Amino acid sequence: MTPRQKKNLQRLLAPRHIAFVGGDEAASAVKQCVNGGFGGAIWGVNPKRRSMGELPCFKRVEDLPEPPDATFLAIPRRQTAELVRQLAQIGAGGVVCYTAGFRELGEEGAELECDLVNAAQDLALVGPNVYGLLNYVTGAHLWPFSHGGARTACGPAIISQSGMLSSSLTFNQRSVSFSYVIGAGNQAILGIEDYLETLVGHPAVNAFGLYVETLRDIPKFTDAAIRALETNTPIVALKVGHSELAARSTITHTGSISGSSERYQALFERLGIIPVATPSLLLETLKMVTVSGAPSGNRLAAFTCSGGDVAMLADSAEGTGVEFPEPSAAAQSDLTRLLPEIATISNPLDYTTPLWGQETALNKVFRSMLKDGFDAALLVQDYPPQALDEDRPMYLADARAFIEATRDAGIPGAICSSVPENMDVDARQFLLEQGVAPLQGVAEAVTAISGASRFGQKRQESIDRFDALRLQPPGRDDKQLRDYDEWQSKQLLARFGISVPNGRLVDAEEAPAAAADLGFPVAIKLNHKNIAHKTELGLLRLQLMTENDVGAAVETITERVGTIHEDISSNKFLIEQMIEPVVAELLVSIVNDSKFGHVLTLGTGGTLVELMRDTRTLLLPTSRKAISQAIAGLRVSTLMAGFRSQASVNQGPVVDLVLRVTHLAETLGKALGELELNPVLLSPNGPVVADALLRAAPNAMLTNIGSLR
Repeated sequence: MTPRQKKNLQRLLAPRHIAFVGGDEAASAVKQCVNGGFGGAIWGVNPKRRSMGELPCFKRVEDLPEPPDATFLAIPRRQTAELVRQLAQIGAGGVVCYTAGFRELGEEGAELECDLVNAAQDLALVGPNVYGLLNYVTGAHLWPFSHGGARTACGPAIISQSGMLSSSLTFNQRSVSFSYVIGAGNQAILGIEDYLETLVGHPAVNAFGLYVETLRDIPKFTDAAIRALETNTPIVALKVGHSELAARSTITHTGSISGSSERYQALFERLGIIPVATPSLLLETLKMVTVSGAPSGNRLAAFTCSGGDVAMLADSAEGTGVEFPEPSAAAQSDLTRLLPEIATISNPLDYTTPLWGQETALNKVFRSMLKDGFDAALLVQDYPPQALDEDRPMYLADARAFIEATRDAGIPGAICSSVPENMDVDARQFLLEQGVAPLQGVAEAVTAISGASRFGQKRQESIDRFDALRLQPPGRDDKQLRDYDEWQSKQLLARFGISVPNGRLVDAEEAPAAAADLGFPVAIKLNHKNIAHKTELGLLRLQLMTENDVGAAVETITERVGTIHEDISSNKFLIEQMIEPVVAELLVSIVNDSKFGHVLTLGTGGTLVELMRDTRTLLLPTSRKAISQAIAGLRVSTLMAGFRSQASVNQGPVVDLVLRVTHLAETLGKALGELELNPVLLSPNGPVVADALLRAAPNAMLTNIGSLR
C-alpha cells in the first residue's frame, strides 16, 4: 500500500460522499446506506437510470459533483477495469468492488484482475469478489444485503476473506457489536495487513476479528500486529486451511493458498494473536477482550452452584492453559465458615443452592476466594426464559455479588451460561453495562478466557521489547540452491560449535583401518548428497565392533545402493564413533520460507518423526526462553527429564545447540534453503548431531566445507 493508497483508504473508511455504480445490487446498497443513517452525499451512477431509489443518478462518474471518497461497484466484470480507471482519473478515494469472476476463476479471471490492478493506480481498492464494507461508526455502508448490527461509537473491527461469514457475524445473538466489517476478498491491491495497519489506533476500534485464508505480506502484517499489541488492541483470528480439503477450497474461493498451518500458528503465538477454531469462539473471545479485558495471567477462579458445572469447567480447561489453583489455607478457613456443610471447598467452587440468591452472603464467599490473587474470575449462570421471570431476582443477586467482588479484586470477570442459548438479551445487556462479559457456553467461556489471558501475558512480557517480535525474512536464492552431503553439512556445523560425532570420510578399502583408528563401536553409512534417508534404504549400519564387521558392512551397503540408485556411484563412506548412552532423539530443522523467513522446527526425532508428529514451530529470530518453552512442550521432554528413573538430560546444552543452529541460519541468510538435523542424540554428556542435511546456495562460507578428511 502506497502512501496515497493509505490516504485514500482513510477516505473510504470515513467518507463525506459515496457513489454507487451499477444496477439492482447498487440500488440495494444505497438502501443499506440510507437506512444506516449516513449523513453525507449519496449519488447513483448508471447510464440507463435517472434515479437510484429516491436519490439522483448520473450517467457517468465524470458527471459526479466531485470525486467520491467512496464508491460501491457492482457491474459486469469485463467493464470493471475501465470504470475503475475513470474513477482513478477523476481523483476518487476508495472502491469496494463487489463484482466477482476474477482470479478465483482461473487464468482468464486472473488476467482481468491484473487489468483491474493496473487501472486502479492510487485508488484504495477493496476486493474484488467481496460483499463490501459496513461502517457502523458513521453508517456509510457499502453493502448490497440486509445485515445485523447498529450504529456504535466503539467496537471490534471484522476483516474477513469470507463475505458470507462476515454477514453472518452481524446477525449474532451474542451482543457483539462491530465498528467496521470489511471484506478482503481476493486482496488484489489491499490485504488484511493494510486494513489492520490503517485501523490500529482508531478510537472506534478496540479489537480485531480476522477470518484468514492467506496473508500476502507477512512482515507487514507482523508490523501492524505489533502495533496492535503496543496499543493494547487484541487480535482474534480464525485461520482456515489446516486440512487438505480446506486448503484446496481457498483456491476456488478467493484464488488464495492457505499456507502452512504450523507457521501461521507460530506467527500468531509470536504476536499475541488469539487463534480460534469457530465463529462462535471468535465472537466470545472478542466479547471477553473488549468488555472484561485481557487477564494478565492464566489463574482462574470459577464459581457455580452445581457440581455438574464444576466437572464441565475442569474438563473444558484441559489443554487450554487455564489453571484452577486450589484455595489457600486462609481462604479454605474462611470458606469453611461461610459455606454450608454440604459444600466441598475447591476451585471451581460449588457454593451450593442454599446460598443461591443470598447476595450479601455470596459476596463474602466470592471475596474470600479472590483474596488469593487470581488473574480472572468466572461465574456460571443459566438464566430462565423471560416467561419464567419469578426467579430472575435470585440470579441477578448472585450476579451482583460476583460483579462487586470481582471489581474490588481488580481483575476481569465474566459470567457464562452452560448452554449458550440460556443468556437472554436482557441478561446480556445488564452484564455489559457492568463491564462483565456475558459469555455463552462453558467450553466457549473457558477457551475465550484462555485466549484473552495469552494476549495479556504476551503484552506484559513484550513491553519495552516489541521490536524483538519483528520478522526480517532474508529472501531465498532458489536458483542457486544445491544439496550438500552429510560430511560437508557436519563440517559446517562444527564451525559453529555444534557437536558432531568424531568421524572420518574414507574410501571403501580404507574403512576398516579408519574404524580401528577411531575406536569401536562405530557406525558406517554411505556419504552422498542425493541420499537423505539412509536408515530406510538400508545404507546405515550401527554398533560395529571389529574391522571385519566394518568390511562386511561396506560390502552390504555397496550392494544395497546398487539395487536402489543405479545412477549413484559413490565409494565414499562416513565412519563415526557411536554416541552412548542415548536418552532421547531430537529433530532440529530450519527451512527458509519465502513468506515467513527462517522457520525453526523442534520435535521428537529419529526414524519415527513422521509417525510421532510431536513438533513445535518457531519463527526467527527467536529467544532462549522461547526455545526452552518449545522443548518443554514436546513429549520427548519427558524422556529428557529421566522417565521412570532412567538417565536424564540437562536441557541447557540442548538449548545452546539450537541457538547455535539459529545463528548458523541467520549467518547464511538467503543462501539457506533447508537444514535438517535428525537425529540429534541427547545424552548426559550433551547433544550430538548424528545426521545432517543441508540445502543452500554456494557462498564464501560454504566454499571449502568438506575439504578436510
